[in-house]
Amino acid sequence: MAALKGDKTLAELSAQYQVHQSQIVAWKQQLAEHADEVFAGGGKKEAGPTLEDMQAKIGQLALENDFLFVALGRINDASAK
Repeated sequence: MAALKGDKTLAELSAQYQVHQSQIVAWKQQLAEHADEVFAGGGKKEAGPTLEDMQAKIGQLALENDFLFVALGRINDASAK
């Protein structure tokens, strides 16, 4: 955003953010070409997992964790004998 404001030269921005000047120019060009996509209010949102899906996954992982904890305890007990 600092490059867009134009308050500083490319050399100053390059030194401040420790990136090459050509990278700053490339970022500015990318923003100019795709600004409408970046700032569009009605962008496509990917549907993520539902709350129920996440809760089911947490339950499954908790069961697996408990099972493995018990199994590890049995292995340790058997090897101690």
